[in-house]
Amino acid sequence: MTDLSILLRAYRLMSQTRAMADLYEANRTVCKYVHSTSRGHEAIQLATAFQLQPQDFVSPYYRDESMLQGLGFTPYEQMLQLLAKGNDIFTGGREYYSHPNYRGGDKPLIIHQSSATGMQAIPTTGIAQGIRYWEKSAPSRLKKGPNGEAPIVLCSMGDASVTEGEVSEAMQFAVLKQLPVIYLVQDNNWGISVSAGEARSMNAYEYVAGFKGMNRVQVDGSDFEASYRVMKEVCDFVRTDRKPVLVHAETPLLGHHTSGVRKDFYRSQVDWEKHEKNDPIPKLRKRLLEKGVAEADLLQIEKEAVERVMADFDKAVAAPEPDPATVGDHVFVPTPVTAEKGERCPAKAEKVLMVDAALYAIRELMEDNPDMILYGQDVGKRLGGVFREAATLAEQFGEHRVFNTAIQEAYIVGSTVGLNAVGIKPVVEVQFADYLYPGFNQLVTEISKSCYLTCGKFPVSMVLRVPIGAYGGGGPYHSGSVETTVLSVKGIKVVYPSNAADMKGLMKAAFHDGNPVVILEHKGLYWSKVPGTEEAKTPEPSRDYMVPLGKASILLNASADAIDAGESCLVITYGMGVYWARAAAKQFKQQIEVMDLRTLYPLDEELIFERVRAHGKCLILTEEQQNNSFAEALAGRISHHCFTSLDAPVEVMGALNLPAVPMNTGLEKAMLPNAEKLGERLRKLLGE
Repeated sequence: MTDLSILLRAYRLMSQTRAMADLYEANRTVCKYVHSTSRGHEAIQLATAFQLQPQDFVSPYYRDESMLQGLGFTPYEQMLQLLAKGNDIFTGGREYYSHPNYRGGDKPLIIHQSSATGMQAIPTTGIAQGIRYWEKSAPSRLKKGPNGEAPIVLCSMGDASVTEGEVSEAMQFAVLKQLPVIYLVQDNNWGISVSAGEARSMNAYEYVAGFKGMNRVQVDGSDFEASYRVMKEVCDFVRTDRKPVLVHAETPLLGHHTSGVRKDFYRSQVDWEKHEKNDPIPKLRKRLLEKGVAEADLLQIEKEAVERVMADFDKAVAAPEPDPATVGDHVFVPTPVTAEKGERCPAKAEKVLMVDAALYAIRELMEDNPDMILYGQDVGKRLGGVFREAATLAEQFGEHRVFNTAIQEAYIVGSTVGLNAVGIKPVVEVQFADYLYPGFNQLVTEISKSCYLTCGKFPVSMVLRVPIGAYGGGGPYHSGSVETTVLSVKGIKVVYPSNAADMKGLMKAAFHDGNPVVILEHKGLYWSKVPGTEEAKTPEPSRDYMVPLGKASILLNASADAIDAGESCLVITYGMGVYWARAAAKQFKQQIEVMDLRTLYPLDEELIFERVRAHGKCLILTEEQQNNSFAEALAGRISHHCFTSLDAPVEVMGALNLPAVPMNTGLEKAMLPNAEKLGERLRKLLGE
């Protein structure tokens, strides 16, 4: 039997959330930003919140305003986000209502919450993955409750989100590793205007029966006492047994889907009346009366709730708007790596392959950083990566730190968010650039926006390794270039080394950067097996060598005489383009300067513009298909900034605009740039 004080606390908060919903509806012109309310879901949300402790982690979804109040957030704090005010404690006016994030010692930690339904399942499962890692390797790193209670993770979702494939990826990993995570599914039988019968053949409880190792339970989410009892049992079980559980809670939907998608657009009166019968507030009110609480006392609670909500609303309306000058703040956290350090070419250092330089960098990082782990497809002990880029690492550091995953690019990418929240810095790998796309949703929706939308509270320090490019007959799904696609995402950094020294220096800088970094690693340069790429092998730099992100390098200089005579050209390139450019330059008399960008974002615009102005002629060389590419965008930027110094239009040379790289090597050659084709273009540009 639930203690009366808990029931009264729940009723006070339910009265508050009802008053908030009524107030928002009555002030639609003031509450102009889209929002959802928790009407109908109050019981299960409060019952859940009451079980959580400060050492725990929770990811609410966009309808969980009651859960937030149960955790201790005030109506005023929530209303600041509703009205997108500058002192919104969660996102400073950047996010929707009930999209919290929180890092403080008094409440559970809340990572960034996106609006993409179901997407939080992977980052939140990543938190549980991190907890499991520390439990096995360094239990003292975990915060415990006042009586030694272990932390748990709760991921809250609506029922319609469970049909998302990424929810399945999260649950697969949770049952495989037996993680301490609870998936709370609030089922109101609607996914905007799509009914449950239209969208799925089973509910979440039935669905997870296929996930071997997933514990599951159902509850009437409109009954507070039943919900409280079930959630206490579930939370206690996960605290002690450390196994995943899905809770399927049936609830009514008593408000609109959102303020912009109103119930009368798609719901019948019959459906509406059916849901109203299960309103959790009258149910709890009736139960309190049965327990001897006086009617006058309940009326007083309701009156006080309305008064508080109105006072908080007036205060929130009067709060200041965000300062427009801050709109560009918190895209990234400051990086500690701002200058090149260490020895690039130590005395007596042996030359190493690019693939080995990456391996050595990872090994040294793992030796120095116990909070670093490496995972992805086939990187574990048996193979060590399809290119042997992780060979021997699992043997040295153990399978808890270097391990294989299933074919789950979304999980590989998105779980890094949750790992960061518990102090783990992951390096992860997608096997080929062509297979990055299944993980792209997490990269865009969760990772890239986390720092910005949390005002710097939750930057994602991660390195994503992506083998890229054509290397002779790799075919249409193992030869692609994706840099323009990746660079279209703001909030991530992108590097593209062309030799072993830069591979090691950039890998280490990326790890220490503190932000999400994608490293594009050309497969054709890994082993220097492609003719003309021998110079990708370099002496191995020192252990402390780092190349700051955003610094290009000049690999080949034109002569001063050629520059002074106006007979020189700058070739800006990266990756395999470096070797095409070097080979083509041999056809000219010290007229070609070759710049290796090394980092595609942030871009070394200062050096680019300086060298373009010196030469007056410029060609940007890329392996990507040319139309609408990063290279063409860069050409436009150069034209704008260097217009008065140009002797000719900025040229771009890339691959033919085909959907894929053909398998046949003759067709591949016809599609891609090479030194011979580049030489012809340079002769025309130089007027020869």
